[in-house]
Amino acid sequence: MSNVCLSGTKKLKLLITGGTVLALLFSMSLLLADKASAHGNVTNSRAGLCADRVNTNCGLIIYEPYSLEAHKGFPAGGPADGKIASANGAFAPLDEQSATRWSKVNISPGPNTFNWKIKVPHATASWKYYITKQNWNPNAALTRDSFDLTPFCSVPYNGQMPGNTYSDTCNVPSRTGYQVILAVWEVSNTLNAFYNVIDVNFGGNVDNVAPTAPTGATVSNVGATGATIAWNASTDNIGVTGYRIFNGSNQIGTTNGALVANLTGLTSNTSYTITVKAIDAAGNSSAAGNAVTFTTLPVSGPDTVAPTAPNSLHVMGRSTSTTVPLMWNASTDNVSVTGYQIFRGTTLIATVSGSAVEYLVTGLTANTAYTFTVKAFDAAGNVSAASNVLNVTTPSASTTYPAWSATAVYLAGNKVTHNGVNYEAKWWTQGETPGSPNAGVWKVIS
Repeated sequence: MSNVCLSGTKKLKLLITGGTVLALLFSMSLLLADKASAHGNVTNSRAGLCADRVNTNCGLIIYEPYSLEAHKGFPAGGPADGKIASANGAFAPLDEQSATRWSKVNISPGPNTFNWKIKVPHATASWKYYITKQNWNPNAALTRDSFDLTPFCSVPYNGQMPGNTYSDTCNVPSRTGYQVILAVWEVSNTLNAFYNVIDVNFGGNVDNVAPTAPTGATVSNVGATGATIAWNASTDNIGVTGYRIFNGSNQIGTTNGALVANLTGLTSNTSYTITVKAIDAAGNSSAAGNAVTFTTLPVSGPDTVAPTAPNSLHVMGRSTSTTVPLMWNASTDNVSVTGYQIFRGTTLIATVSGSAVEYLVTGLTANTAYTFTVKAFDAAGNVSAASNVLNVTTPSASTTYPAWSATAVYLAGNKVTHNGVNYEAKWWTQGETPGSPNAGVWKVIS
């Protein structure tokens, strides 16, 4: 059965993090520089609960739960069987599967809301949600056969750009006991998607009790572009897992249980009204605590501070023989970042706005090595140091064969193209979709 989602929401403008978490993330970024940069995750997913320290022995995913990225097209494409939870093995501990390995979110059939925290927004094709079959084996590796391969919730997004938070309320089908939900965020302008598994329990004691509101919020260290907010701990019938920080009605950040947050990237000489809400592992949110109002200081004198260097420059998706899709983590500045300069070697090839964190390089030559860097600049003309150097070799120009047809008959040696991949038939076939788990007749040739 398939149900269309009921609603979607989107919020978030500024980056906030607890001081200790920020320092730890910065130190870990050097270790993780060659991995996918930040993108997005479901807040109570297996990876999200690892980051919140509810799940244990998770490996490096605790530092970037938003980086579970693999080719899109599930179930015909996407992560391999046995590597679905880790999005093809980059964070292998997530693929450890047993009935007791992971903490579970209590759930009931019917409307349930799935909340995404999005670190880097992308133009989006769709959001899809799958659930395991009632009789799946929780002590075996997650495979396609574990799931009902018709999504119970599918939301077309038609290339729209979500905000830094996004929610879908979906009608979850009836199940009992331990089940796994697979949430898939498909990007529209690359070949990739983001995969999150959510461990849920039907028929358990559903936690509907929200934490108490945080009290005693105060502000200190107010500057032109930053301030520090602190508050007293909330209580909960099971346990508080984190806090959400709001400016007015806009959520502008979270902490993973820390009682202090360093606000950065604020606008100078501007009034802010900050409140804090507590959340628990079931997603219950408290009422807002007391409001803290302050005005950031004006910037005095000429701006001579350059933005920080962009980091984690990487290829987002797949390069072609003539194009390379670049992506990087945003820079920060004492006032604001105005734009980014993209370099091929030492040649400036493009300039994009300060809100952009990706650029498609075109006009390249097949089977050729290239070097790319990115620099940030501000309105005063200050330019950052260069990002990490990204070396890319474009693939050889590929041959495109006739598109696969479900009604055509193919013989051994016939070649077709399906979903951008070239296949060759091993023997006679008709109606078997290339790339599907049971279509062993087709082999990938490019």
